[in-house]
Amino acid sequence: MIKKLIQRLLGQGTGAAPAATAPVAAPADAPNDTRADTRAEHPTDAHRPAKAARPPKAPRPAAAPVVADLQADARSARIPAGTRVEVPVSEHGIDPMLVDERAVKVVRTLQQAGFEAYVVGGAVRDLLVGRRPKDFDVATNATPEQVKGLFRRAFIIGRRFRIVHVVHGRGRDHEVIEVSTFRAYLDNSEATQVAGNEKTGKAALAGSAHAVDASGRVLRDNVWGPQVEDAARRDFSVNAMYYDPATQIVVDYHGGIADVKAKLLRLIGDPATRYREDPVRIIRAMRFAAKLGFGFDPATAAPIPETVPLLANVPISRMFDEMVKLLQTGHALSSVETLKAHGLHRGVFPILDAVYDEARATPQQQAFVRQALADTDRRVNEGKSVAPSFLLACLLWHDVLAGWRERQAAGEHPVPALQQAIDAVFDARVGDISGRGKLGADMREIWMLQPRLERRQANTALAMIEQPRFRAGFDFLRLRADVGEAPVELAEWWEDFSLGSDDEREALLVAVREAQRQAPRKAAARPARPASLAGQGEAVAEEAAGDADDGQAEAEDADGGDGVEGAESGGDGAPARKRRRRRRKPAGARNGDGAGSGGGDAPPAEA
Repeated sequence: MIKKLIQRLLGQGTGAAPAATAPVAAPADAPNDTRADTRAEHPTDAHRPAKAARPPKAPRPAAAPVVADLQADARSARIPAGTRVEVPVSEHGIDPMLVDERAVKVVRTLQQAGFEAYVVGGAVRDLLVGRRPKDFDVATNATPEQVKGLFRRAFIIGRRFRIVHVVHGRGRDHEVIEVSTFRAYLDNSEATQVAGNEKTGKAALAGSAHAVDASGRVLRDNVWGPQVEDAARRDFSVNAMYYDPATQIVVDYHGGIADVKAKLLRLIGDPATRYREDPVRIIRAMRFAAKLGFGFDPATAAPIPETVPLLANVPISRMFDEMVKLLQTGHALSSVETLKAHGLHRGVFPILDAVYDEARATPQQQAFVRQALADTDRRVNEGKSVAPSFLLACLLWHDVLAGWRERQAAGEHPVPALQQAIDAVFDARVGDISGRGKLGADMREIWMLQPRLERRQANTALAMIEQPRFRAGFDFLRLRADVGEAPVELAEWWEDFSLGSDDEREALLVAVREAQRQAPRKAAARPARPASLAGQGEAVAEEAAGDADDGQAEAEDADGGDGVEGAESGGDGAPARKRRRRRRKPAGARNGDGAGSGGGDAPPAEA
């Protein structure tokens, strides 16, 4: 009974609500709209359901409160609580004009409802160094249910950490302010021990507000607590500061402002323990170091090599998201160099394994990747949007290209070979994260557009530039041209065509038709074409074969042929190699005056 009483006082029991100073466990598995308010600091909330009456208990010995006090003292000793320091604007120098007005509105709404609320985390860190934060997070002592009730468009999300997304605006202009409740700092010994992970340990996680796996990684962290503990459970000192837009005060518990000025990344508490709690902190440390130009505190850097294997326990989806963040901060090149410096560029992210496979790397591939990362950094720093699909397509392109060439060499038709190569890369490098969703679909379309862009057919060029993914496909082609993998003239032609007037486009099409007409005709029986994309600038076999078929059709029509493959038989009686025709003339046009005009000269005469 004493143990159960201690658990209730620490917020782990299911009995009566704990005292205001004790952590409060969130009801993790109840429906979002029907969960009871569990915060004792706000007893006047009318929406909180009444608790069922409990039968009177027999008097307990006075030892129970003493045991609870001793337990609380021991727990407090384990928490790197720090000291609350309120820093005025005259010292921190944050420009209020850099603070998003929607984040200010969320803070103000919570404060007017009687709650504490602050801008928190990386936004405060960026404000201190004079940057305009990309995202704004808010921390409050209101529970997720209480936050949701204050905003018209607010949604409770998450299992590991229950937070609220407050949505402003609609469509592409919408903005999400993430609101989290102050969390208690709990030792792993106080958490539910789960033998498996998020998937295999679902039964053990059901109803648990605080749970860890066998390695100490936190699987659930939904026990509410005071701000001092919320600051202690954050990772780095530079991310554990709270900014009040109303008073312009920064609340700093762990010397975060001093570390920002010293450009130092320092974990709060014991670094090895903090990495075990969440191994992704290793990746976050690399990202912050690259983005901010900060160095590592020696104690923070020391446990990294021995804790890197713990990243294997992190869900693939979360690792994938962290990798995308790493490469889209506007400092992708420096992020990769930071990973290399700590030996994390191999064996952590499957996509980067493909990029930095020394056995398959070529100077052209490395130049292409560097160009793609530099182009991404440039767009981010210019305030332009960056699509993750484009960058990932660049990183995995040469993996796709190698598989494509191998399948063509084995006799596979170019288009199916490309599709099979893409599927194989998704399975090996991306898995179930994005290969089946929109991100994977966009990557696939960028790759599939490359042979079509190289073909540059006069009768399909206008339709090509109308495709939704044309711009991404063209930018990809331009990067290839920049490193000598595709003809520069080809990229320039598509740029001129897409941006030109109607008259300019027609002149470009006339030039293409003329070039096709003057191209030497291929012999009917010819050796197999190279099974590759022809990195020196040739079109792929399928596309080039289409152009050759058009020229062959011109010869057949001029001779009054019927369009079958009989004209392809060699003079020595060898069996003809069957070709796939790209277009066919209508029957009435074959004997007319324009029957011998060829593949690209008379589009109106096509079927």
